[in-house]
Amino acid sequence: MTITSDVDHVIAALRRQVCDLHRHLTRYELVIWTAGNVSARVPDRDLLVIKPSGIDYDSMTADDMVVCDLYGNLVDGALSPSSDTAAHAYVYRHMPEVGGVVHTHSTYATAWAARAEPIPCVLTMAADEFGGEIPVGPFALIGDDSIGRGIVETLRDSRSPAVLMRNHGPFTIGPTARAAVKAAVMVEDVARTVHISRQLGPASTIDAADVTALFERYQNVYGQTVGTTTPSEESTR
Repeated sequence: MTITSDVDHVIAALRRQVCDLHRHLTRYELVIWTAGNVSARVPDRDLLVIKPSGIDYDSMTADDMVVCDLYGNLVDGALSPSSDTAAHAYVYRHMPEVGGVVHTHSTYATAWAARAEPIPCVLTMAADEFGGEIPVGPFALIGDDSIGRGIVETLRDSRSPAVLMRNHGPFTIGPTARAAVKAAVMVEDVARTVHISRQLGPASTIDAADVTALFERYQNVYGQTVGTTTPSEESTR
């Protein structure tokens, strides 16, 4: 597969976006060294943009980001794709609504993954963002699409944009790469808070009906409606 001139500018913009979004992984301490990755689907093309394998975050540039097809094959770029590319590609092939995938080794979420234990929905923030408990996916080896299959099997019928892959760590999805990064930040915050709450004693889960009400409000009502206010109007509220 070759990249045609009509999508050159789209891919250039996605390379910049994917590179920039990796800064959030280090900012929120979700990764160390060269671990973790962000990818974005190229709209209307069977392509994705992803971080290269083993590249240093401090020196990473937009030009370093690589383009692959949805089977993980390199299409454009000078560096080898992330070792998780096949997993990301599988998600994009089987979940067409997904526009971004993120993987981190954030400490608290990964600790839950090591225990193979879902994070219970004991916080309104968890209900808002994840629509219930954060599920655990199966153990899978790195290098082929096994992790991707586990992600899809776990999240296909779940409201959660996050899965804790057993003995590995969190993967998050979203309609955009930015949304998937947000979910990665949120899953670590929830994992940390629920862990601390357990040190104090048992935590009470939220009733299923209340979880649904919270989730639907957050997803459909919370925040600004595009086009309803201007930046100057918003600054006065």
